[in-house]
Amino acid sequence: MCGIVAIFAYGSGAPPVDEAELLAVREAMRARGPDGAGLWIAPDRRTGLAHRRLAIIDLSDSGAQPMAFEDGRCRITYNGEIYNFRALRGELEGHGHVFTSHSDTEVLLHLYHRYGEEMTQRLRGMYAFAIWDEARNGMLLGRDPYGIKPLYYADDGATLRVASQVKALRAGGKAGNGVDAAGHVGFFLFGYVPEPHTLYGDIRALEAGTTMWIGGDGKRRSRRFLDVTAHLAGEGADGEPVDLRQALLDSVRHHLVADVPVGVFLSAGLDSATVTGLAAEVHGAGLDTMTLAFDEYRGTPRDEAPLAEEVARTYATRHRTRRLGGAEFRRHLDDLLGAMDQPTIDGVNTYFVARAAAGLGHKVALSGLGGDELLGGYDSFRQIPAVVGRLGWIPGLSAIGRAARVVAAPIAGRLTSPKYAGLLEYAGSYAGAYLLRRGLFMPWELPAILDPAIAAEGWRQLEPLVRLEACASAPSTPWRKVAALETAWYMRNQLLRDADWAGMAHSLEIRVPLVDVELLAQLAARLGRPGGPDKGKMARTPAPPLPGAVQARAKTGFFVPIQEWLQGGGQGSGERGLRGWARRIHGAFAETCR
Repeated sequence: MCGIVAIFAYGSGAPPVDEAELLAVREAMRARGPDGAGLWIAPDRRTGLAHRRLAIIDLSDSGAQPMAFEDGRCRITYNGEIYNFRALRGELEGHGHVFTSHSDTEVLLHLYHRYGEEMTQRLRGMYAFAIWDEARNGMLLGRDPYGIKPLYYADDGATLRVASQVKALRAGGKAGNGVDAAGHVGFFLFGYVPEPHTLYGDIRALEAGTTMWIGGDGKRRSRRFLDVTAHLAGEGADGEPVDLRQALLDSVRHHLVADVPVGVFLSAGLDSATVTGLAAEVHGAGLDTMTLAFDEYRGTPRDEAPLAEEVARTYATRHRTRRLGGAEFRRHLDDLLGAMDQPTIDGVNTYFVARAAAGLGHKVALSGLGGDELLGGYDSFRQIPAVVGRLGWIPGLSAIGRAARVVAAPIAGRLTSPKYAGLLEYAGSYAGAYLLRRGLFMPWELPAILDPAIAAEGWRQLEPLVRLEACASAPSTPWRKVAALETAWYMRNQLLRDADWAGMAHSLEIRVPLVDVELLAQLAARLGRPGGPDKGKMARTPAPPLPGAVQARAKTGFFVPIQEWLQGGGQGSGERGLRGWARRIHGAFAETCR
C-alpha cells in the first residue's frame, strides 16, 4: 500500500512541474509509505510522478517507484495489490516479456505495454494508478471496480494534479479551492461524502471501476470498465450451484499473498470469524488475530472480546485483545481527525484496531468487511422491500406524504426520529426508502444545518434520489436492488474509504477478501435466490467449524460508544449520538474550505 502523486502540465501556458509541490504532496502521505520514497520529473518538466512506499511484495529496491518500463516509454506510480500478479506474470513471460523484479508493479507496466487501457480487465485486486505514456503524450488513471483504493484529481484547465488523498492535494498549495455544495450536503445526508464529490469545488474522485485518459491537448476520456452492481442486474435462471467454501477459500488464499506476515481483524461477527477460520486453514497454526473491545461494554452483550477469543482458541491463532476507553479516545481525537481524509461518522474502531496492529509490527491485516453487502446481512435487505411493497403501489403517495411531512416534521423532530415525518413521502420507492434507512439528517433539516443557499445548491447538484433510483433500477429483484445500493453507496463511500484512511494512518494495509470481483462473479447468479449463498452458509465453510455460540449469535452490528466518550469528556455538542458527532466532524473540516 502506498501514496501516489502525478502532475501533468498539459496546457501550453501551464507552468512547469514544481518539484517542491510534488514533494509537498508526497510527504503529506508519509504514513501511507514509510519504507521509501521516489520522484521523477520529465526532462521537459511537463510531467512529474512521486511515490511513498509501504513494501509488502518484493521488498527489495527493484520494487521501488515511480517505475519505468524497460525502454523508458512509460512510467507508473501505483497504490494497491494485484492478487493474481504471479499468474499474469507467467502469461506475459509466455509471450516473451522479461522481468527484472518480483513486484506486481512491473506486471502492471508490462500489461499496459501489451494491452493498453484494456489491462484492467485482467486485474484481480485493489488498486489506483497513474501511468505516463511518453509515446502517446498522455496519462492514464485507473481505479479498481469496488473503489477499495482512492484516487483524487484536480484540473484547473492547464494542469492535472492527482493523489491518493484529498488532504495531500491540498498540501501542494494548488488544489482545494472553492466549495462543493453537493459534498457538504451528502455528508449530512449520509454521514460520508458521496463520490465523485469532495468538500472542495476543484477536487473530484476518480469513480470506481473507471479509467481516465488525459492527452497532451487536455482532452479527457473516461471509461467504466467494470460496474460491480451490473453483476446483480441479470434476469433468468438461478444459475448453477456454487461451491461456496471453495470460492471463499480461493479469495482468502489470494488475499494472503505477501512477502510480510498477514494478520486478521477478528470480532464476534460471522464475517471476520469466517475469514479467520479460512485464513487459518491456508496459513496454518500461528496466524495473528486482533480484537478491539471497549471498556464501556465490558461484561455486556456488546463486548466483542469473549466470543472473539473463543474463535481464536478454535483456530489456534496468536490473539491479542486491545481494549479502548473514553480517556484514550479523547487523548487521540485530534490525531484521528487529522488522519481522516474526508469527513465520516465511522472509522473510529478501524483507526484504533489498526493502531494496535501496527504496534504489534504488522503491515497487512485481513478484514471481514463486505460480507453483509455480499450475502444480505443487513436488516435493510428485509425492511426496504417490505416498506416499498406496502406503500409503493399507492398513487400520488409522495405528494400526499410531502404535505403531511410539512405539518408533522416539527412535532416528529421533537418527539422521535425526524425520519418518521418523511415516511409517506419517501417510502414508496427504493431510493426514498434507502434514504430513510441510511440517512443521518433528512433533506428538510439541511437548511438549518448548512447555509440555506449551499443546502439548496448541494441538493440540486447531488440529486441523491435520482442517483439512488438509478442504482436500484437495473437489478432484477428487491434483494438485488438493496445489494446494489448497499454496495455502491454505504460500502464504497464509507466502509472502504474508512478502512483506507484509518489503516494508512498507521502504515497498515487492510485487505478485504469478501470484497473481490472474482468472488462476486462466482456467486452472482445465485445471490438472493432460494437456496443461494447466505451468511449462515458462509459461517459453515471453515474447517474446523466456528464455535456454536458464534454461529448462533444474532446480527447486532459493531457498536462504538462515541456518545459516552464525548459526554464523558465534557465535549457534548448539545445533540446526541451520531448527529452530534457529525456536526463536530464537519466543523473540523469546514474551516478548510475557501
